[in-house]
Parts: sequence; structure tokens; C-alpha cells
Amino acid sequence: VQLQAFGGGVVQAGGSLRLSCVVSGRTSNSYAVGWFRQPPGKEREFVSAITWRCGAPYYANSAKGRFTISRDSTLNTVTLQMNNLKPEDTAVYYCAASSRGYSRSRHDYDFWGQGTLVTVSS
Repeated sequence: VQLQAFGGGVVQAGGSLRLSCVVSGRTSNSYAVGWFRQPPGKEREFVSAITWRCGAPYYANSAKGRFTISRDSTLNTVTLQMNNLKPEDTAVYYCAASSRGYSRSRHDYDFWGQGTLVTVSS
């Protein structure tokens, strides 16, 4: 399974960005795809995830009400719409796939894409 993340950039506080993750290879309906982020000097943390079969979304508290995750199973793409961005959202964002289904732990994700940098200026 391969994942490619796109859509990072520089945005002012209050702005929006849309991240996309294209998933290729052999997956199944048991998979979940998640977004994690790693702020400078900090550990990688869970942001959001979605189950492949039914599209159930999950969010970290920091993302609730501002971020929306969705998936397009025909295009094998997972999108993270990020609104009302804050400087503390600055991080490298990674998408990852878990064959075990939904989890908030990065250790449960088997496959990772390259990161995409999101910078939010104040």
C-alpha cells in the first residue's frame, strides 16, 4: 500500500487548506486512513481518521469543529479540509493507513505517506 499526501502550504491564521491523500495498492474495507501531524520539536500526533468501509470520521479534540475528513472510494482519496487554521496547527502532516481499522495510535498504522508541510502565520 502506498500513500501520497498533497496540499500543504503557507496560510494566514483564520485561513483554510485542503490536504489530499491518494491511496494505492491492495487495501480492503477493513482499513482506516488517518492524518497525523508533527509540529516542530514535538512528537507525531493524531489529527483525524476515517474508516474505509463506511466512512466513519474521527477527530482529535484540536480538530473538532474546524477540520473535516472525507473519503472518495472511487478515487481512493482521503481529504482533510482544514478551516480556521491557527498558528499551533503548523506541522508536517502525514497520512497513513491501518489494516486494523480505526486507531488514534500511530503505532497501529502500517503504511505512511511522505509528509506535507502546513505553516500557519499569525
